[in-house]
Amino acid sequence: MIRKSFLSLLGMCLAGTASAEWALNMPRGITELSLETYNLHMMVFWWCVAIGVIVFGVMIVSLVKHRKSKGVEPAKFTHSMTAEVIWTAVPVVILLIMAIPTAETMVKLEDSRDPDLSIVVTGYQWKWHYKYQDSGVEFFSSLARPSVEARRKLSGINPYDVENYLLDVDNPVVVPRGSKVRMLFTSNDVIHSWWVPDLAIKKDAIPGIVNESWFRATETGTYRGQCAELCGKDHGYMPIVVEVVEPDAYQAWVDTRRDDASRVATAQ
Repeated sequence: MIRKSFLSLLGMCLAGTASAEWALNMPRGITELSLETYNLHMMVFWWCVAIGVIVFGVMIVSLVKHRKSKGVEPAKFTHSMTAEVIWTAVPVVILLIMAIPTAETMVKLEDSRDPDLSIVVTGYQWKWHYKYQDSGVEFFSSLARPSVEARRKLSGINPYDVENYLLDVDNPVVVPRGSKVRMLFTSNDVIHSWWVPDLAIKKDAIPGIVNESWFRATETGTYRGQCAELCGKDHGYMPIVVEVVEPDAYQAWVDTRRDDASRVATAQ
């Protein structure tokens, strides 16, 4: 019985691994700042690795070479000014080495001046609303229909057969490559969080408050994210999809959106 349960659990794990992308590290992303953030992350990581190797290396060598079985007598000193200066000065220098580039990147992250376009992002339970301030385009973005159908109980649909299950939407955000895009985040009800790893953006959308961030995508493609703040029973069904296209394609998309809005207004 135990063996059967273990094999069933192993099968589920393997199935999940086959249908999802597993990553042990944060992505490099497709923006200048996402690459800077990645490089900072790796710098701190390797500093931690080096500190761990040195500290534990000294501990292990000390334990092996000064063990009681070798007849080593413990030292009698109780204080060493030299040791205290060293173990205070070295961490300060390391922190300064890490702090300077980190501060420079954080300043850049907050510099959203002179954007090429601005998008107001409003969180709802449980969808997103996007309003392009410069072009007047606005729309809601909700979970794509195939995922909606598959998540229903007794639907008979295998979620693993649905492409981008729970990570696809009916109306993606479209932005032009190479343009500085300012994002303004707020919420209509509870706290949400707009998170797209490839853009290195994770900002809370809070009722009555406007947070901002920005990015400049250097590569075209489709990039996915999710709401990262527990916002209610359907929190897991608020995906985010950003499509980065060439400027000409973006302008064509804006024109199409405007024409659609005009036809709807005329029909009403």
